[in-house]
Amino acid sequence: MTDLVVPLTALATAGSLLVVGFGSLVLRRIILSRHVGTFDCSMRRESKAHATGRWRLGLARYECDRLDWFRFFAWGLRPARSLDRGRLVLVDRHAPLGPQSHSILPGWVVVRCAYGGLTIEFAMSEPAYNGLAAWVESAPPGEHVNVA
Repeated sequence: MTDLVVPLTALATAGSLLVVGFGSLVLRRIILSRHVGTFDCSMRRESKAHATGRWRLGLARYECDRLDWFRFFAWGLRPARSLDRGRLVLVDRHAPLGPQSHSILPGWVVVRCAYGGLTIEFAMSEPAYNGLAAWVESAPPGEHVNVA
């Protein structure tokens, strides 16, 4: 019986850590989703000198003057990327092509954006795209609007 105490304790500890880790991810998602203007959104970025990166799952949230993007599998409450509304240009939108269709949820669209010297692609649902386009277009008076 004493030979089983150490392996069972290790197994119980590992299981507890998994439950706590998963629970903290769920709690973080609930906290982030409570804000108005939060939507599911994958992102990948590319620079002019580098090839396209890989898709990362995440959440995006509209703020007054910026779009905050949060990684899905992270514990922090700070955004991984903040994009200023005035510098974000929506270039085009298309259905996932070729290998992209395996990395993106069904029914989502790919939105190509220019942000300074970077090209950023977002994958989101059609209603989320409509909200993003409306948010960019509805910049306060006097600000430059960048919608293709």
